[in-house]
Amino acid sequence: YRPLIKEYFRKGAKWTTAPKPTMANDLYDQNYPMRTVEDRHKLAAQGKFVTTEHEPCFDAADFIRAGRDLFVQRSQVTNYMGIEWMRRHLAPDYKVHIISFKDPNPMHIDATFNIIGPGLVLSNPDRPCNQVDMFKKAGWTIVKPPVPLIPDDHPLWMSSKWLSMNVLMLDEKRVMVDANENSIHKMFESLGIKTIKVNIRHANSLGGGFHCWTTDVRRRGTLQSYFH
Repeated sequence: YRPLIKEYFRKGAKWTTAPKPTMANDLYDQNYPMRTVEDRHKLAAQGKFVTTEHEPCFDAADFIRAGRDLFVQRSQVTNYMGIEWMRRHLAPDYKVHIISFKDPNPMHIDATFNIIGPGLVLSNPDRPCNQVDMFKKAGWTIVKPPVPLIPDDHPLWMSSKWLSMNVLMLDEKRVMVDANENSIHKMFESLGIKTIKVNIRHANSLGGGFHCWTTDVRRRGTLQSYFH
């Protein structure tokens, strides 16, 4: 993608690189339980994560965007300093909203809450959003995706079966989705969205899906606000 970035820069675009964490020991809670999922879930529910506030850190996949509004979760890999860096960098043209979920342990937001079009958001039924009323008041429709079809014996690294909802919207009417997830194909088609089916399950085993691995650099349309 570097040639694209250089091309945009030569045409007048700004080129910004986020601060790279030093990965110092102080960035991590050295006593955080890594062996048991139950202990991690318990601490995450209390707002305690393996990353501290020593310096800014974040993963882009902990953010989702709708026009002038961005939504982010505090997670194991994204801290409040990282969120504040993003907030200050994008202000005043964009607003950054912190949202949270019944299960705060997942490290990326896109298999929990994923915007799929103006006024449409996929919401994981196992991890409901605590701020869902904000979306409902703005007239948004909350869509619950079907249960994933990925087999129990499929190897997944630090991921869950809900990678099925980790999709990439090419535009309002086209979505890239796992070719094996027939149930979610039907869901999108019922919403009038064409599915572009891609075999990605083998790559899911490495961790992540379409939204994790991609970054929008250019979109057609008009920048607008969907929340007032």
